[in-house]
Amino acid sequence: MNTRFLLGLWVLADFSAGFAKAQDPAPPAPNSPSGAMTMALTGDSIITQQLSPYREPDFLRLIQVIRSADIAFTNVEMLFHNYEGYPSVVSGGTYMRADPAMAKELAWAGFRLGSRANNHAGDYSPEALFSTDRALEAAGIIHAGSGENLQQAREARFADSSGGRVALVSCASTFTPHSVAGRQRSDVKGRPGISPLRFDTKYTVDQATLDELRALTGKLAGGRGGRGGRGGGAAATEEKEIVFQGNHFVLGEKFGMVRTLVKQDIDEICAAVKDARAMAPYVIVSLHCHEADPTDRSAPPDFFIAFAHAVVDAGASAVVGEGPHVLHGIEIYHGKPVFYSLGDFIMQNESVLRQPQDNYDSVGLGPDARVSEFDARRSSNDTKGYPATREAWESVVAQPKFEGDRLVEVRLTPITLGFGRPVGTRGRPTLAAPNDATKILGDMIKMSAPLGTKIENRNGIGYVVLSP
Repeated sequence: MNTRFLLGLWVLADFSAGFAKAQDPAPPAPNSPSGAMTMALTGDSIITQQLSPYREPDFLRLIQVIRSADIAFTNVEMLFHNYEGYPSVVSGGTYMRADPAMAKELAWAGFRLGSRANNHAGDYSPEALFSTDRALEAAGIIHAGSGENLQQAREARFADSSGGRVALVSCASTFTPHSVAGRQRSDVKGRPGISPLRFDTKYTVDQATLDELRALTGKLAGGRGGRGGRGGGAAATEEKEIVFQGNHFVLGEKFGMVRTLVKQDIDEICAAVKDARAMAPYVIVSLHCHEADPTDRSAPPDFFIAFAHAVVDAGASAVVGEGPHVLHGIEIYHGKPVFYSLGDFIMQNESVLRQPQDNYDSVGLGPDARVSEFDARRSSNDTKGYPATREAWESVVAQPKFEGDRLVEVRLTPITLGFGRPVGTRGRPTLAAPNDATKILGDMIKMSAPLGTKIENRNGIGYVVLSP
């Protein structure tokens, strides 16, 4: 065949291919999702009992809500171990432990993502931390917020779903000091633990109180007016400030408290969010936060609001708070949902098998006492604490839906955990009865209004009103 003719065919074919390629739509920008993504987001899961054997219709319908989402998340506020480690000197309250098989129960319910940064992560030393890792990984649950060092605890973890790839970044503002992960060095290993979000606290007081604190400083320092600092009394930093017994007091117009995020922590967490957003179209950020507004225990603290805004600006698709064991309000910030607390999803705190003697000592019980006695003494037979707080047994499953990067719907499915029932039967979630659903959504409507969010109750399901 004529060589010139073959060359012409090759050029024509190459031109045609190039023309066809030029007519194809441009590929989407990295991590700009084009489909739909549905999430099921929940609060704390303190699980010690199986879920899978139960067959009540309202329970199974709730499980279907979790399973029907593209991705489902919970805070794993449990340690899965067999007492390989030792109990720490300080715990998060209850020293947490459940059989490692319980991790598979969370997977059975439909959860694919779990946060690990919380105040119970260090209850049983690093051995329990690593045992929990192994149990979750065997169950197929991707977890974030803890690691062999601070760098690992900070980083995002990723899950693939039918709606797209999802990243999880987890941290805690409420934690025991020994559970904070340490930074790795070339010459010394990092410390296993969690990703912390620390804050500095200053108390504003009037001039008379500041003068009284300064006078007391002199008396405690033997009249010498010494410079105690955190360990030794007080230190006058200047006329309008004083550090007393580790607390920082400043002169103000009224009594109050101001909490400011530690810059290094917020910078590192935002860097993790930006990194995650570069590799996944959706990023969930979890904060375990027991703190609340000092003037309103049903409202989030000021530093959480600042944190939520910062991580959304860094690329977060949704922010989930948990920790206070009650619901807080919802904010829509720059088109992204911020759930300041989703309360409890599973609350089986009182069927933990064993407790160290430290906890028995704290309620005046000796070495022959049993767990049921400890729990009864701690709650004064269910008359105080969480057993007596109805709101600790009421919550919602939050179901944000995205079309591409745009939030198009937020559903709130009310649930109850058996308030008032005996230990052993309470703590497992089920869909709320109509009257309970009305009460729960009414609480959410009230708590979300100061955050600029309107919620409508549509036949027992809450819907966040989104701006067009």
